[in-house]
Amino acid sequence: MTETTIALVTGANKGIGLATARRLADRGWTVLLGARDAERGAAAAAGLDGDASVLPIDVTDDGSVAAAAKEVETRYGRLDVLVNNAGISGPFTGVLDTGAEEMRTCFETNVFGPVRVTKAFVPLLQRSGAPRIVMVSSGMGSLAVTTDPERLESQLLGLHYPASKTALNMITTMYAKALPAFRVNAADPGYTATDLNGNSGHQTVEEGSDAIIALATAAPDGPTGLFFHRTGPVPW
Repeated sequence: MTETTIALVTGANKGIGLATARRLADRGWTVLLGARDAERGAAAAAGLDGDASVLPIDVTDDGSVAAAAKEVETRYGRLDVLVNNAGISGPFTGVLDTGAEEMRTCFETNVFGPVRVTKAFVPLLQRSGAPRIVMVSSGMGSLAVTTDPERLESQLLGLHYPASKTALNMITTMYAKALPAFRVNAADPGYTATDLNGNSGHQTVEEGSDAIIALATAAPDGPTGLFFHRTGPVPW
């Protein structure tokens, strides 16, 4: 069994997920790049220094997630850090044009995905001396932020994506209460240039991964059940 910290980052073949995987690998960690497309994931892992490899996983598929958890158990016997990063923006439809199907598609990845993955990997995380879970959320999921006229997020309208991240925030707090020995937190990457927003964000993926890295590397007695941006706490 390896003595290094073992981390799984879902949706890690590009964007913020890849930046997160790179930075954790640079710390000397064993990093698993979770990717729905194994070929793309392997190519991304090959571009990183250190102990990085692909872990095929489709967060929307029970069988795929179960197989991924079994592979990690076979290879390492435990997991120390889980970063639930995989997410989608969903179709760009207006509030009044959004129906149940658009909501369902977005929630399948952004809400049910993290729950599916977390449930499968908790037994392996319980074998860690310092288990940490990071839910990659968004300021768009904060009721306080999206109702503050001083914030950019208050001017952006959408139904499925913001609602999915608000749900993920509540899920984060519930896991934190249910797993008191874990550090379970949500990260707001901020407005980062990724495929999710057509690369329109003003932050780099490195800046967007700052809060994730801080929470993934939190001390065993660090914060839990909270929401952080790279600049500090985010109100729910």
